[in-house]
Amino acid sequence: MEIRKTVPGDLERILELYENARKLMRESGNPNQWGDHYPPRELVCEDIRLGRSYCLVQDGKIAAVFVYFFGEDPTYRVIEDGAWLNDRPYGVLHRIASDGTCKGAGSFCIQWCLEQCKNLRGDTHKDNHIMQHVMEKNGLIRCGKIYLEDGTERIAYQREIRAEKDE
Repeated sequence: MEIRKTVPGDLERILELYENARKLMRESGNPNQWGDHYPPRELVCEDIRLGRSYCLVQDGKIAAVFVYFFGEDPTYRVIEDGAWLNDRPYGVLHRIASDGTCKGAGSFCIQWCLEQCKNLRGDTHKDNHIMQHVMEKNGLIRCGKIYLEDGTERIAYQREIRAEKDE
């Protein structure tokens, strides 16, 4: 398995992965997080253009996609019913989706993100038990709740890997 930046020629495959993820969400009791059309094609194209879309490739085939960037996420400015682990600069993980053919794809992507930044934040819907499990399995801690721009609530997670000398 390897991670690489997504390129414009990957667009149709990426859209397939997101469609597969929406189907899996509906089947696992999470029909509302992404509904029938999220993320829209325009947002996926913007992610690729900005260089924040990445894919996991196995055996020459894109098996998963996710968004990662280092910097502030405006929806993380306010957290309720808890607190972030720290206020240091952080990486952000969003919109992870897999075709289900690569066991451990979610964990592989999260671990790659942690290798890039050592301080990672992400969020997921209260009904997305699959993603909650993957985040917690990879050491992300439930910190509280945040609200997206449209007002919908998400469970906020963070993990920081500190060097021994910093502890």
